[in-house]
Amino acid sequence: MLQAEWAPYRLFFRFEARTSRQVMTYKDTYFVRVSDSDTPSRIAIGECALFRGLSADDRPDYEELLSQACSNPEQALNSPCSSIRFGFETALGLHGSAASDWQRGLCGIPINGLVWMGDKATMRARIKEKLDSGFRVLKLKIGGIAFDDEVDLLREVRRAFSPDDLEVRLDANGAFTPENALTRLDTLAQFHIHSLEQPVKAGQTEAMARICAESPIPIALDEELIGLRTPEESEQLLSDIRPAYIILKPSLCGGFKASGTYIDAARKLGIGWWATSALESDIGLAAIGSWLSSGFNIDMPQGLGTGQLYTNNIPSPLHMAAGALHYDPAASWGNVDFLPWRR
Repeated sequence: MLQAEWAPYRLFFRFEARTSRQVMTYKDTYFVRVSDSDTPSRIAIGECALFRGLSADDRPDYEELLSQACSNPEQALNSPCSSIRFGFETALGLHGSAASDWQRGLCGIPINGLVWMGDKATMRARIKEKLDSGFRVLKLKIGGIAFDDEVDLLREVRRAFSPDDLEVRLDANGAFTPENALTRLDTLAQFHIHSLEQPVKAGQTEAMARICAESPIPIALDEELIGLRTPEESEQLLSDIRPAYIILKPSLCGGFKASGTYIDAARKLGIGWWATSALESDIGLAAIGSWLSSGFNIDMPQGLGTGQLYTNNIPSPLHMAAGALHYDPAASWGNVDFLPWRR
């Protein structure tokens, strides 16, 4: 018989993590631990990666829902919360195969280098740090400082690196408005941008569809996908907006099964995709890596570079090298017995 328990954990950032929405110094998350009374030695951990302030799961009864999920782990896969589904899919082994080449340490998953917002000098230093680390695909969060300063930074980057040498992705986190988005996209297009995520806030379907149709830069949906949808609703959303790409955060958009539904719909419509983490600990990050490496032919850099953000991440076999996320099967996971486990 399956038994489960949960524990809260607070992750502390190494720096102020700034987006156009908020500034974060810590992030609260939850772990679940599942065991089988018939084989007590078999214990699996998952992360219910609640993202307060962004996730549709941010509700006052979240911990009560976690306790309910632990009372019936298999039924937790139908939870009304994406993050709970994500955590139990991981703990129940539904997120990928331990036999993938990535989990065996035979290859890395190519990723983009994430450059967080800051003042102009800080962002310049962060860009240099990523380039010095071997990244040749950068994702810059924009919308948090003066637009002209962001344009100046991109101009500096392009003076040093041509589009053939460096791919640049941008993430506006909904910072533009339907009125100024296309003007700003026209300005940014001169820097040969690969794609721009979520130019305007989610929920403005008509405006987003118009921007996707008229933008000189390929548009990617991100926050637009947050929450639970039926497969029919997922396909209808993509059909209505017709973005160039979708960016899948499994802990926010329904878990791994729902993310697969989005991928199927995107393929039907000729829409590209990649996956990204959503500030999970290394437990959630490793689960996304396992899912990607087990079921898909990864043909473009993913967005899995957030594991090094925290001072107190759970020690793990994950490490970054040459612009890729690697898993070392000879390394050990940190002990989580010290957490305040409860049912």
